[in-house]
Amino acid sequence: MSCNSCSTTVVGTAEQDATLREQIAALRVDNSLVQILQAAQDIYGYLPEKVIEVIAYEMGVSSETVYSVATFYSQFNFNPKGKYAISVCLGTACYVKGAGEIYEKLKEKLNLGDGETTPDGKFSLDACRCMGACGLAPVMSINETVYGNLNVDSLDAILEECK
Repeated sequence: MSCNSCSTTVVGTAEQDATLREQIAALRVDNSLVQILQAAQDIYGYLPEKVIEVIAYEMGVSSETVYSVATFYSQFNFNPKGKYAISVCLGTACYVKGAGEIYEKLKEKLNLGDGETTPDGKFSLDACRCMGACGLAPVMSINETVYGNLNVDSLDAILEECK
């Protein structure tokens, strides 16, 4: 509730801001902070700091409360994602079958660190704990497409599909 200007500050485009505030108003009735965060991420593609402040202000809670809920769930992102959001599973089955090496090779090929996005906005790279496709280990996803039975030699062809 530390954001005194949140009631009047426009976040993103005017349309995004209006949609965010409509969603907060509709979901505030059920006091559903997680659903509000999901709606906000759908609107912006991630959760910018200013959006966290607006949600806190509108919900009558602190920004720290909103942030603590958002950081509890791995589905929420605090940085913009690339056009091609790559997520490599580092769960046990995938890791044992070489996912760590695949993740490191992608970091090298894309010149990215954990959770970063390329300067052109084309690729982002994250690790996750389990995609539920252990039988295809190691796996990664690019947006909604899951790639299984990976090895470092298969990465160039997969990345080429994105170009």
